[in-house]
Amino acid sequence: MARPDPINTNPEKPEDNSIAGFRFIHTADIHLDSPLKSLALRNRDLADLIGGATRQVFSDIVDLCVGERVDALIIAGDLYDGDQTSMKTARFLASELNRLATAGIRTFIIRGNHDALSRISRELVLPDLVKLFSGRGEHVVIEREQGEKPVVIHGLSFANPTAPESLLPKYGRAHPDAINIGIMHTSLGGAPGHDPYAPCSPAELEATGYDYWALGHIHKRSVVTDSAAIVMPGMPQGRDINEDGPKSVTLVSIAEDGQVSLEEKPTALAEFARVTIDASGLSEWSDLAHVLAETLKPVRSASTAPHLVVRLALSGETPLAWRMRRDSDLLLAEAEERAEQIGNTWIEKLDIACTPPVTPQASAADPLNELRALIENDILCSDAYETALASVADTLQAQLPTDLRDLFGTDEAETKARRMELARQGADDVLARLQPGHTAGSETA
Repeated sequence: MARPDPINTNPEKPEDNSIAGFRFIHTADIHLDSPLKSLALRNRDLADLIGGATRQVFSDIVDLCVGERVDALIIAGDLYDGDQTSMKTARFLASELNRLATAGIRTFIIRGNHDALSRISRELVLPDLVKLFSGRGEHVVIEREQGEKPVVIHGLSFANPTAPESLLPKYGRAHPDAINIGIMHTSLGGAPGHDPYAPCSPAELEATGYDYWALGHIHKRSVVTDSAAIVMPGMPQGRDINEDGPKSVTLVSIAEDGQVSLEEKPTALAEFARVTIDASGLSEWSDLAHVLAETLKPVRSASTAPHLVVRLALSGETPLAWRMRRDSDLLLAEAEERAEQIGNTWIEKLDIACTPPVTPQASAADPLNELRALIENDILCSDAYETALASVADTLQAQLPTDLRDLFGTDEAETKARRMELARQGADDVLARLQPGHTAGSETA
């Protein structure tokens, strides 16, 4: 089916929805009530905020659907997270879906790899206007007003948590003289940080003749191709620093002539951001505190989310390097104070990779210089140390929950590199605490 015009990614909001064709919100990868991991171990208030964020954002998406008077909400997989059985989650979801149904808005849901085995949707009594697609290729025909094309929604849920083969052959043909929308949970050709699921290519999707492909699985938003409406909306709310950046849903309008208009709608209650600070040349603690504040301000201003959660990474050569490591707790408190002054800004973690300036005049006989050289040139490079380090790390890794073991790496090379990185960080911390001349809380460097 030939497309009459390229898709429009910057439409003007229509004053009258009756002239806008079929309109819907497309989202995916909500991971409702997803359990927290590392955040829960740090800041309790921040953990409470992020812990309730997926639920709040889902309510906001329902509000958006009602406010925009859309025809449907499409959820392209991973509405839940794992094999959740919480009845609190079920009751919340039922309440929100009923809100949509009361407003006359249909909901179309497929299961993805994370919620394939969830018992919630199997035991939940869904409103009549909610369609949960099965593990077989299905379609739903929506008849519309006289003179308007019917809309055909094609969907297929994951029957199991894995889908190594393409699911595309299970989808039906495009219905002629109708608006065809496909819903699929897929990794497409693959993406960093995402396991391959239901692989297929944009060209294969386009060849189906569908007017719009509502995809899910990859957590970063992308319009996959400019010649057809194939959209990965990304997740509406990040859960940790690895899901940083703006989050949104996509408002889609499909006109009677097949033209598709897309509008990105921000949704995140809290946006995660990685922020780097070059501390090169800073020699006073007060200057460092000032740089922290001045760096955070524009990042906070650029975010549309009510809350900003930041991981700060400091690097560069500075005389403060020793003190930053030794008094990292004080530096974190300093950063948190500046963030609180800015407002609705949180410091998730502080990564310090600063080094002291190289001073050729420094005496090689200085005890700390001798110790540093011994650690870097002899101990860390020795086979005996690597063997001992691997043994300790393997013992620790075996005691971790299975879902946390990949923190050390996903293959042998990555695991070895991570071990050495942690060893060097530990050595730097030890050397910092041996540095003379300052007491905790001192103001000069």
